[in-house]
Amino acid sequence: MRKLVLAGILGGAMAGMAGAEATHKGYEMPPYSVEWSEGAREIRTYGPHLLAEVKVTGGRTGAIQAGFRMLAGYIFGGNATGEKIAMTVPVAQTAERDFWTVSFMMPARHTAETLPAPRDDRIRFVAVGPSRQLVERFSGLPGSVGLAERANALRDWAEAQGHQVIDGPHYYFYDAPMTLPWKRRNEVAFTIR
Repeated sequence: MRKLVLAGILGGAMAGMAGAEATHKGYEMPPYSVEWSEGAREIRTYGPHLLAEVKVTGGRTGAIQAGFRMLAGYIFGGNATGEKIAMTVPVAQTAERDFWTVSFMMPARHTAETLPAPRDDRIRFVAVGPSRQLVERFSGLPGSVGLAERANALRDWAEAQGHQVIDGPHYYFYDAPMTLPWKRRNEVAFTIR
């Protein structure tokens, strides 16, 4: 179920996600439709998409930094053909049992067959299906304790509302580290039924 993380699109599926944002500050992002919204919380329906992901051990901050470096290396030309691949947002991070999974959505124009092979064998491509996610958006500097507190509060709220949480939390980061805290877009999300 962890594979139902970040949402995005393969091929023509984008057309079915009417009304969704297509970019954030000029970067392609996964389009989605909003089923419900109240304040900073939304229930979103995401379409199928392709991820490049790595699995990293260690603490949350060190894991996202290491995972980001590996994936950025790949898209900035560290691949079999030296091709540069457009950056997308968000950078996603999900806790697994003994590690973190860090992922980038690949641009919608690509498939696993059209992407150059990674030079780093820790990078793998994962096609993920549609998902339904409860998402809470917030700004600021996303520290590990604050993220965990937000995730716990969102899970408690979801369960109190009768939503069945099936995966997560997923952490989504949309902006560069030098972005002023109040201008940052961060999200915590759970995949729900």
